[in-house]
Amino acid sequence: MTAFVIALTAVGTIALGLAVLGLGARRLLGLRIGALRFLLTGCTGLLTTGLVSSAMGPTAAGTVLVTVQVGSALLAAMIFLALSEAVVPSGSVGGIVRWPRSVRRRVARTQRFTELSRIALRHGLGRLPRLSGLSGPATSATRAEHARALRTAFEEAGTTFVKLGQVLSTRYDLLPAEFIDELGLLQCAAAAEPWDAVEQVLTEELGAPPGEVFAEFDTVPLAAGSVAQVHRARLRDGRAVAVKVQRPRARQVVERDLDILLRIARRAGERTAWGRSVGVTGLVRGFAASLREELDFRTEARNTREVAAREADARETEAGRHPSEGPAPRPAVGIPAVHDGLTTARVLVVEWLDGVTLDRAAESADARGVDRAALAGALLDCVLAQIMTDGVFHADPHPGNIMLLDDGRPGLLDFGCVGRIDRVLRSALRDLLVAIHRNDPQALCDALLELVEHRPEPADENRLARDLGRFMARHLVPGTRPDRDMFAALFALVTRYGLVVPGEIAAVFRSLSTLEVSLGLLVPDYDIIAEARRFAASQVRRKLTPGSLGRAAAEEMLTLLPVLRRLPRRVDRITEALEQGRLSVNVRVLADERDRDFVRGIVHDVLLAFSGGAAGVVGVMLLQTPGGPEITSSVGLFEALGCNLLLVASVLTLRVLFSLSRGRR
Repeated sequence: MTAFVIALTAVGTIALGLAVLGLGARRLLGLRIGALRFLLTGCTGLLTTGLVSSAMGPTAAGTVLVTVQVGSALLAAMIFLALSEAVVPSGSVGGIVRWPRSVRRRVARTQRFTELSRIALRHGLGRLPRLSGLSGPATSATRAEHARALRTAFEEAGTTFVKLGQVLSTRYDLLPAEFIDELGLLQCAAAAEPWDAVEQVLTEELGAPPGEVFAEFDTVPLAAGSVAQVHRARLRDGRAVAVKVQRPRARQVVERDLDILLRIARRAGERTAWGRSVGVTGLVRGFAASLREELDFRTEARNTREVAAREADARETEAGRHPSEGPAPRPAVGIPAVHDGLTTARVLVVEWLDGVTLDRAAESADARGVDRAALAGALLDCVLAQIMTDGVFHADPHPGNIMLLDDGRPGLLDFGCVGRIDRVLRSALRDLLVAIHRNDPQALCDALLELVEHRPEPADENRLARDLGRFMARHLVPGTRPDRDMFAALFALVTRYGLVVPGEIAAVFRSLSTLEVSLGLLVPDYDIIAEARRFAASQVRRKLTPGSLGRAAAEEMLTLLPVLRRLPRRVDRITEALEQGRLSVNVRVLADERDRDFVRGIVHDVLLAFSGGAAGVVGVMLLQTPGGPEITSSVGLFEALGCNLLLVASVLTLRVLFSLSRGRR
């Protein structure tokens, strides 16, 4: 029984020592650690305690200097914890534990990366010059050759890279015109998925075989892309619907490719000046977020419902407007209704729209006597109204997503990719088009600076306005038709001044650029810029009508009314304080909590460093001071205090150094 009590006491003492040393080292370094690291830290401290005790021996001196033993153990535990944190940071151990489960993913990524490397070499992309030099001294024919190689490589690489190329085809600020034109030809066409695989997806998502859910289902797809394919079906109540079914492994393939793209982007952002200047990591992250949204058909369903609701509200508003305010500019457009009960993450069921897609709409319009120019204008007005009025717009209006319905209306399909633009950017974009319409370079400069995320110095604004005037004199004079060269010149001017175009505005230009190609199928050489200028000018004129001005004034008065109510009282207080000499201004220094934390951290580290230095100096002086009171025959008071102060100095110095190293990392 006595042996059991002794063993239990020993275990309790060891556990207490582990807890004290582990907690002490963790608190002194300000770390949150896991159980394994906590146990190893305590064991290191206990082992140090044993070594120091053995070195001192069972003497009176060893008993007196027990604080030195504990301090040495704590210092050793802190050193171990700091080194282990530097070698294996917190959180990485869990990754190591989970590593066996990620082996298959790593192998798949390596295989895919090898496949992409082979595709790049097969298409000669190894000879492609650096992106920062694509618009350099190389001839246009050379750049066109490189652009064709890049396009064919993207097509062979699959879904993710095709969509990446489509996004890049609108970035006039990043790539020269040859690449813009070539990447604009990318399409996501693919072979149809076998019916067995499609049926399995439908059964998993709808909870029953398609034969039980639909009255009829055409197993031959109407269209097949690299992400999904579309089938025609009929519901039990007789309504015709279009069923969009995602390919079985589409998400896994896209996620694997996005992982590779993000790794490449991070490497380019860290190691290349071009990657840092354009923010390539942020661009790829935005692209990845957009593509992941497209893979969730519930997002597309929400987008479709939102755009349809905004269209309906706009038409109701226009219908109730007084005739003196001008004709309603909002054309009627067909948007399919969503069947929510049958829509899931991988299946989308929408209303069937009768008509033809835009690539065949020219012949159909001529056969039915529809004015193609009026149809193109209606489509453009619809998208521009979505951009400048609603703030939610179709971001991919290619010919396959636009229809000429049997009733003569235009129709929009596939809202998996939509853009969103806030009120401030909408106003700035409207001002930009109005400035172009008025040929006013200063107004164009002001609107452009409202669009971008970074403004130059005031002196640069004057030079920017002059350069914009030269740009307008070259590209926007009567007799010239705006083209892609104009966009390239504008974005080159923006880049030269270090301005950063927000992603929302890039999405607007992408949508309008895609729409320009689509409308060119209806009306060759369609001048989308001139029509956009007309639309913006008409919107401004409509806001200047008596009814619109009255509503705008009423809205502003409702906003200003609370301020006006408080204004007399505040003016009276200010004048009274001024009259009595009590007027003062209060300025709160370090009002932001982050600023206070920063200053607090600096003061904390400085005090710790000063205290550690002072303790070390005093400790050394005490150890070098002869004589003094004796605690035992072999240990003096000055020696004991000096040793303990040196340990305190070591602990505080290690704490400061560790804090500084974590701040730099």
